[in-house]
Amino acid sequence: MAHNVETMAYAGQVPWHGLGTKVDSNLSPEEMLKAAKLDWTVEKKQLWVSMGGGVDEDALLNSHSALVRSSDQSILGICGKDYNPSQNHDVFEFFDRFCRAGDMTMETAGSLQEGRRVWGLAKIKGGFRVNGGDEVEGYMLLDNPHIWGRSLQIMFTPVRVVCNNTLTQALNGADVNSTFRMTHDRLFTDIVKKEAEEKVGLATAALEVFKEQSKFLASKRYEDQALMRFFSRVMNPQAQLAANEELNPAELGRTVNKLIELVDTQPGADMKTSKGTWWGAFNAVTYYYDHVAGTDRDKALTSAWFGAAANRKRQALDLAVEYAEAA
Repeated sequence: MAHNVETMAYAGQVPWHGLGTKVDSNLSPEEMLKAAKLDWTVEKKQLWVSMGGGVDEDALLNSHSALVRSSDQSILGICGKDYNPSQNHDVFEFFDRFCRAGDMTMETAGSLQEGRRVWGLAKIKGGFRVNGGDEVEGYMLLDNPHIWGRSLQIMFTPVRVVCNNTLTQALNGADVNSTFRMTHDRLFTDIVKKEAEEKVGLATAALEVFKEQSKFLASKRYEDQALMRFFSRVMNPQAQLAANEELNPAELGRTVNKLIELVDTQPGADMKTSKGTWWGAFNAVTYYYDHVAGTDRDKALTSAWFGAAANRKRQALDLAVEYAEAA
């Protein structure tokens, strides 16, 4: 069984990544897991080393184990002796209480990196419109990596509806940190689930923080030079730009010029909240990383949600607020 970006299922409208198989609405987390063909387990199995050089017997490697997928016996990777696999069923069951209470609805689930990274997305109540126009919905993104050294995560993720941009992850602000992380030297016990529930309970507060940031960005207009400086710093955080230096688009590189183009061509660019505002500038960055950058969708999604692109989007939000405050 192949486990790639096509191993996905979604309910309702086609999600922003445009991938997966459509299923009935109102599926439980467990039903969504099965629909996405992710109802398998991961086991730790012994590793043996072929000694070679005329030595007949293999040697048992006690310090490490292989992580093996039950559905097809594929080796997902190796791990240390203290690693505890978090099973997909147990992790998705965590969302079930919120879905039963009506606080969330499961929308999509899938895997990346050939099944090494299993994720689920649930929409929370309480989306908003930026200054009465641009619609934003709040989601909780669950990331269950079967990768040694990677933590299980449950994080708040706003999505701009007009273009399906994932705007930021691991949102922190106003003393609100709605992200839960668990290293794999722990077990996903009831005590740990309670810690995670407390973080998920902060999602509404995190959405309110992002609402205020969005309204502020949409109320502030940029000048061309400031816009070019913003994009240059997003793409090169270490860039040293002189305060009075006049920037020339021809000297800024292909990616920065692509972002300048996307300000006016991205979905929703003509909306009053977006056109000429720092909200539109910020969304050019999120649109680029979610829909334009990269040709391998598996790698692009992994980066946009969990990797370097996710960090760039978080930095872009902070920078956009910084420039808007100076406008």
